[in-house]
Parts: sequence; structure tokens; C-alpha cells
Amino acid sequence: MAGWSHEQLAELSGFSVRTVQRIERGQTPNIKSLNALAAVFDVELSRLKEPETDMPLTNDIRADEALALAHVRNIKAFYMHLGQYVLVIAGLAILNLATLPHYLWFLWPAGGWGLGILAHGLRVYDRIPFLNADWERREVEKHLGRRL
Repeated sequence: MAGWSHEQLAELSGFSVRTVQRIERGQTPNIKSLNALAAVFDVELSRLKEPETDMPLTNDIRADEALALAHVRNIKAFYMHLGQYVLVIAGLAILNLATLPHYLWFLWPAGGWGLGILAHGLRVYDRIPFLNADWERREVEKHLGRRL
């Protein structure tokens, strides 16, 4: 996403170059523009406009700030997911050891859910080599038939 020119972002979003420049300078995008930005950057619209009690959004939010906020919210969601995993698996381990200590059945859900946690973390931190930002850029270039 980083490194896109105004023209490239305009083409992908359906905006004019002037609209991209206005948003970049801090003009408040309307709901239609937010929808287009959410689609281009593959984030949920609610992540761009949803107010949080600890970090309120105003109408003065810029597109780059909205993207940074969406990224931070994705990291927060990952940590919440990880916390849930730790609490539930710890509870299952206690239950398992209290009722059937000779068979550690809690390892099965810990392993399966652990793979999901791993995939979530790799996606949030852009560590999946075949589905990262570089892959997205290459796919967009293939679709457009030119370099970004």
C-alpha cells in the first residue's frame, strides 16, 4: 500500500486525483469515499469510522490516519484473541488435570486453536510471504497490466 502514487490510488478507488490529494491533506472523506478506501485497503468500513471510547475519531481524520488506526485495531483484536486462547486453554487444562490426569485431551483443542492463533498473528503482522503487501501489489499490477 505504501508507495502508491495519487494516480494509482485514484484509479483503484474510483476517485479523482484531486479527491485523493484532498483526503491526504486532511479533508474529511464522505461515507462513499470511506467505503472506497475500505475496499482498496481491504479493511472493514467500521474500522475506519467506528469511534472508540479510548481514542475517539473525529470528522478530521485523514486517510493515512484511518489506515494506521485500522492496523492498530487489528493488532488489538489479535491480542484479544490470544488472551481468550490462554484463558480458555488454561481452564481446559485445569479441568482435564482434575478429572482425567492420565489422558491430556486439552492438548487437542490447544493445538487446533493454536494454529488459528498463529495464522491470525501472521496475517496481522504481514508475515505470510505469499499473501503480504508485496503479493497484493503484484496482483494489482497483473490486473491493471502495468506497474504501480
